[in-house]
Amino acid sequence: MSTPSPAPDVEGLLRDLAPRVLGALVRRNGRFEDCEDAVQEAVLAATTQWPAEGVPGNPRGWLTTVAARRLADQARSDLARREREAATAAEVGPGEVPDTDDTLLLLFLCCHPTLTPASQTALTLRAVGGLTTAEIAGAFLVPEATMAARISRAKQRVRAAGSTFGVPEGPALQERLPVVLHVLYLIFNEGYTASSGDRLDRPDLAHEAIRLTRAVHTQLPEDGEVTGLLALMLLTEARRPARTTASGDLVPLAEQDRTTWDRTLIEEGTALVRTALAGPALGPYLLQAAIAATHADAAKAEETNWAQVHALYLILERIAPNPMVTLNRAIALAETEGPEAGLTLLATLDGDDRMARHHRLLSVRAHLLERAGDTQGAYDHYRRAAKATASLAEQRYLQARAARLSGGTSGGTPGPGRRG
Repeated sequence: MSTPSPAPDVEGLLRDLAPRVLGALVRRNGRFEDCEDAVQEAVLAATTQWPAEGVPGNPRGWLTTVAARRLADQARSDLARREREAATAAEVGPGEVPDTDDTLLLLFLCCHPTLTPASQTALTLRAVGGLTTAEIAGAFLVPEATMAARISRAKQRVRAAGSTFGVPEGPALQERLPVVLHVLYLIFNEGYTASSGDRLDRPDLAHEAIRLTRAVHTQLPEDGEVTGLLALMLLTEARRPARTTASGDLVPLAEQDRTTWDRTLIEEGTALVRTALAGPALGPYLLQAAIAATHADAAKAEETNWAQVHALYLILERIAPNPMVTLNRAIALAETEGPEAGLTLLATLDGDDRMARHHRLLSVRAHLLERAGDTQGAYDHYRRAAKATASLAEQRYLQARAARLSGGTSGGTPGPGRRG
């Protein structure tokens, strides 16, 4: 047995190792649900033993051994032996555990097409992200019992579907990969701008999305959309230090102190964009990353190349039509041709059921009306937007904008349409 190493960040280490151990067990035994339970028990044992006894020299082997024994004991229903072996788990040599990273395989399994997007996201955060059920429930503001039931149903559905553990090939890969990327995108967005609650963001979720996307990029480095998604996350995350005031209030993009943006993330994200743009195709994530890189390239808000931003949104709108893309293009169009042009484009979204009473459409229209000099119209739309969002941080910002106008001040400060 090798000598235990000095205690590092045990929680971070376990979060990194758990999906690898789970992948090895599922590859060997199938039975995803049972394997996931066994790994969770092994992680729990490690959180108790490692801080007191030291992290073993081969922590992944330790977890694999304990989890495998728990899995075998579960099959035999030998609870006494399970407790005894967990307490005296011996390390295995590095050669006994395959030195492979099955994170991508687990992502494909958790993003099985038979699951709903909500279940795909929850199962990914649980099995691959290593978050507890309570943490996931807290992130999405639902009771822990509700989230536990959702995750349990997702596991059962994966088992009932008879999924094999492996990365799909050919057309199947191209069909499933967008689902994986979409789930990671949803996790990041919820972490960067929470859909509800008092906090504007959830950094833990955003960081987890970046970690998992890095893992996918490591295994699929030539895929332009994987590269684009990672770049988009990094370039967006770089703005976090400037997005809120000390009290947690929202600071819109144009008002942010860009000297506080994370230049390391910007440089990495920009380099990824350049690499991917040299590839054979432009995808939605890559185009969004190119837009984020354009914003990052401007030292001041007024130096933003809005013509380039608008051109990129126009391409994005053609290859991946979406009302949110049109909404953002309206902001860029207003910067190049004036607020009236932006308002005209926004009017094309009024008949879209997906945007009906959406707070972002209301807030962007309020901003453009304010710029156009329609103080009363802007005031009304800011108030309506504040009532339409479940995010308390956004509510405070929108109410402050309305209050500012009610006092007779109609400045040209960019509104909330530009997400920080």
